[in-house]
Amino acid sequence: MNPLMSRRIMLERRHFVGAALGSMFISDLAAGNAASSAVPAAERLNELGPENAAMAAYAGLWDVTETAWNEPGGDPVTTTGLVAERRMIGSYLQELICPASDTSKQNIKRIDYLSFQRVEGRWKYVSIEMRAPVGIMPASSFDRGDGTSVVLVHDPFAIAGGGSDVAGQMLRMNTIVTRDGPDRDVKNQHFILPDGAGTVWLAHRYAYARRAGP
Repeated sequence: MNPLMSRRIMLERRHFVGAALGSMFISDLAAGNAASSAVPAAERLNELGPENAAMAAYAGLWDVTETAWNEPGGDPVTTTGLVAERRMIGSYLQELICPASDTSKQNIKRIDYLSFQRVEGRWKYVSIEMRAPVGIMPASSFDRGDGTSVVLVHDPFAIAGGGSDVAGQMLRMNTIVTRDGPDRDVKNQHFILPDGAGTVWLAHRYAYARRAGP
């Protein structure tokens, strides 16, 4: 057989093998896509996902130290003796803050829920404060965060003010949740008053330490 004919046969064999492998790859890819599309998107995205699955590690009891600054540059007021009980409810991490002495959970001071919304690709949050007439306070993040912290921007809400008359001020706030390892985390809340100054200050801090033992 002459060299030209031999080379042509080799090329034809390579073309056949390549076409066969390509066909197999496309078939496998199509089969994988078909298997994925067989599960409804609503069902698939309602599963925990990596973000919400990681939150399950934070379930349990946590000692809480609350620090409040009522105005920019004001003196801090610190409250101890609080306990946060955290548990997963579906894809939501629920947190109840009570006095440590309230083992029956009858004197709840604050409730919040945090979850990563997989359809939108961002965190959703809501807090309910029992100690001030501020109503339900929803918030959300812009993105998924960096894995150790997330910035949640709240809808503006009204505050009564510190005097005997209702001030009717609208307040802007964010909550920054920072995980400092498996046994400590912090929620910092920054306020901006609608007074034209645009001053941002750290108004509330909730510092958590996992409670040891049963």
